[in-house]
Amino acid sequence: MTITLDGSSLTVEKLVAIARHNEKVELAPEALERIKVCRAMLEDKLAKKEIMYGTNTGIGEFSEKILTDDQVKEFQKYLIYNHAAGIGEPAPIEYVRAALAGRINVHAHGNSGCRPEITLTFVEMLNKGLTPVVCQKGSVGASGDLAPMAQAALLLLGEGEAYFGGERLPGQEAMRRAGIPVPGLQARDGLAAINGSNLLTAMSGIHIYDMERFLKQAEIAAAMSIEALMGNTKPYNAKLHELRGFKGAIASAKNIAKMMEDSDLTTGKLKTKVQDAYSMRSTPQVIGTARDAIGYARTQVEIELNGVGDNPIFIPELNLTLTGANFQGSPVALPMDMAGAAITMVCVLSERRLNRLTNPALSQGLPDFLAHEPGFYSGLMLSQYTADHLIVEQRILSAPASIQSIPAAADQEDFVSMGMNTAIKNGQILENAYGILGIELMAAAQALDFRKFTPGKGTQKARETIRKHVDHLEVDRPLYNDHNKMMALVKSGEILTEVEKTIGSMI
Repeated sequence: MTITLDGSSLTVEKLVAIARHNEKVELAPEALERIKVCRAMLEDKLAKKEIMYGTNTGIGEFSEKILTDDQVKEFQKYLIYNHAAGIGEPAPIEYVRAALAGRINVHAHGNSGCRPEITLTFVEMLNKGLTPVVCQKGSVGASGDLAPMAQAALLLLGEGEAYFGGERLPGQEAMRRAGIPVPGLQARDGLAAINGSNLLTAMSGIHIYDMERFLKQAEIAAAMSIEALMGNTKPYNAKLHELRGFKGAIASAKNIAKMMEDSDLTTGKLKTKVQDAYSMRSTPQVIGTARDAIGYARTQVEIELNGVGDNPIFIPELNLTLTGANFQGSPVALPMDMAGAAITMVCVLSERRLNRLTNPALSQGLPDFLAHEPGFYSGLMLSQYTADHLIVEQRILSAPASIQSIPAAADQEDFVSMGMNTAIKNGQILENAYGILGIELMAAAQALDFRKFTPGKGTQKARETIRKHVDHLEVDRPLYNDHNKMMALVKSGEILTEVEKTIGSMI
């Protein structure tokens, strides 16, 4: 189903559909009309020699430099050249596709002043599967993601590089094969293509989607571990959390309780402790906190996806040009720093439950380290080491980037968001999180194999899904294959999919 980009209705889910699943896009007809109206206004102002930043002036520290008519024509090309200054490995294709979708949605407001050909070329790139090659590092997240977006904009000149048809090609050849005309750049076009925090916002939108699914899997893992540890089920009664009032905790408790429905633990057949350790009974409060933090980050990301992130901004109905800083990445960077820390927090909790599963002093009668012959076999002793390594790395990565501003451009750009650093490290935090949670899930499945009681329907389905990928540990074997399989399994979301088929959708 084609997704219409109109400037106001782009959601995280639509962004993922475009970026990850190659959904086609179209520019809303009324948006195209707004772009044409704005361009006509800009050309009128140019004809009247009205001074407009980045159009007939230099940029940054050179904003007071007034360009001649001949320079106006050439300036946009050199602007793209000198801003395409990133470094390192290319960003994943899905991130770049999402950034192009976000930039189209900015243009759709009709406040950017570029020619319609620029926006429509981005639309064609998405629909024909042509993706610019973009170095992921180099943006400071203010004046937009200038380095990566400028590298993408080289395609508008028939330059740069692009992925097309499974190949990495020179830009001119990729555009030729895709049948996309090279529009070139005229006054304002180049700056309008790059002057927003589109890549860091795109990455953040995709991360929000993955984080939300991760938290549901964290609730699945928690339910499995709690059952394996013969936990008291009262802490997962939604009424307890409704009395406090936090939405995330209410949802988390309901999900965990739903996982354990029909378990022998919920019927009173089995004796449990009066109170379990915090890493068990605090799970809804902790995962709920992460849910609320990531929910706020989603709100900010979707505002940015549907806002006018550009400079200058043209307002045709008022015949007005406004220069400001709507490219500033801080509204996304700060909440996404918090979102990354929230994922790390949930992983720390996961590791503490893993410790209880493997520690004979805490495991409610489970074999030491979940081994069949403890002492001769070491079971999952070393799995905890691996989880601990990943958590320490996550803690380092959870230091906020949004307070790390370094001035640039002769102090004209003396505060920047560093939001690209936030986005990059959140991707690393998520990768580690898949590994940590995968290890807890593997240990919980191993522990449940030792129990003789009937677990909840959701718990049982999760264990069955895990067993399709990783066998029960009867005798010691190298565990790195199991760890990597579990990491990939969590990343794929297969456990969540199978559990929801059994118990219905999780909140």
